[in-house]
Amino acid sequence: MARNLIGIDLGGTTTKMAFLSVSGEVLTKWNIPTDISDEGSHIVPNIIESINQHITNSEFSKDDFIGIGMGTPGSVDIENGTVIGAFNLNWKKRQQVRDQIQAGIGLQFILDNDANVASLGEYWKGAGEKDADVVFVTLGTGVGGGVIAGGHLLHGVNGGAGELGHVTVQPNGYLCTCGKRGCLEQYASATGVVHVAADMAKDFMGTSRLKEMEDNQESVTSKMIFYLADNGDILANQVVDRVTFYLGLALANVANILNPANIIIGGGVSNAGNTLLQPTTRYFQENAFPAVRDSTKLRLAQLGNDAGVIGAASLALRFQKSN
Repeated sequence: MARNLIGIDLGGTTTKMAFLSVSGEVLTKWNIPTDISDEGSHIVPNIIESINQHITNSEFSKDDFIGIGMGTPGSVDIENGTVIGAFNLNWKKRQQVRDQIQAGIGLQFILDNDANVASLGEYWKGAGEKDADVVFVTLGTGVGGGVIAGGHLLHGVNGGAGELGHVTVQPNGYLCTCGKRGCLEQYASATGVVHVAADMAKDFMGTSRLKEMEDNQESVTSKMIFYLADNGDILANQVVDRVTFYLGLALANVANILNPANIIIGGGVSNAGNTLLQPTTRYFQENAFPAVRDSTKLRLAQLGNDAGVIGAASLALRFQKSN
């Protein structure tokens, strides 16, 4: 009887893949570069070739696998197994991903948005602790999110549920790539933190290493800003305070509507740990309705880079159970 799953986490630079047991244990994992040349036409063939090769070179046969799940950027049509508008993959036209992979590998295939899939990973094997109501927010190059309510991943009428990055936190604020202004993504993503720091440095009059770096046009990263804040830099601490205010406000608004057991913060920016979590929690508590404040907890993600492949594999398991 088939007891294993395949998970794919498709990113703009790297495609991560893994074989997992049905209990969510990673048996083997690997990655390949994502070749976005020629309008991304090599991406799916490369995935097919890599998985087939790994099955051949392993102790498994195709019959040992239940199916394949994948998380992808872009707008996903789950029913038809297609993706469109994944600009970091060069996928401008609709891609028939499911049909290609099912034909190329011969296993059942299901896909979903990458942030939703990472949410499922943390829900299943990470910080979600198997609570039925969990919200996941990922702070990376952008800000993504996923909402699990009553054990079900919410998609909304047009697949837009869980777009936490586009909660408005500053009316008429920074222009977002989505076309509107003041989105959380423009303040709490890795690029957003750097933008906030550059603006605040212009008006800062005190002594600060971050101020020196900005004035000298040195390369500044969000990681560096949190490191400087940890080490007492006044401007860096002011930047972190502003960023975590916006993040805490947005998460409080989400929690006031959904009252999840946990809100899980992941993505590269979350590597700042308690330097990010503590002030965010304070602002969350200031803005959350009392009953929500006392029951919803903010936690850091636990799975790191494995959240995507683990969540993707769980898609295949969920699909099998529902059929």
